Amino acid sequence: MITKQTHLGEITVTKQFLVELIGRTIISCFGVVEMNADGVRQTLIETLPFLPKKSRIDKGVSFKVVRDKLYIELHITVMYGVNVSSVVKSIQHKIKFAVEEEIDIPVERVNIFVDGIKGLA
Repeated sequence: MITKQTHLGEITVTKQFLVELIGRTIISCFGVVEMNADGVRQTLIETLPFLPKKSRIDKGVSFKVVRDKLYIELHITVMYGVNVSSVVKSIQHKIKFAVEEEIDIPVERVNIFVDGIKGLA
């Protein structure tokens, strides 16, 4: 949880809210095909055969808070034929704007890892 003190009182933002905010912002960006598993836990969840395969909004999103600033990491797959640099810059700007506008916590860095490229087949 992230806690911020304001003149009106204390605001608490849950991890799930922030991850869903970031995830919904990413999937609305042009050029993003899907989000990829990040780390051992998410990869294990993806490979278990008895769990239903569904699209999860939190897949590929992680963050940490250092000195009241957010550091966000994203793992995505982009569409074949798009300018990857432009897509990444667009995502960085949209994530920074959405998070700072919604919860008023500064985003220091948004690291994006492009794990793959897919065509529209």
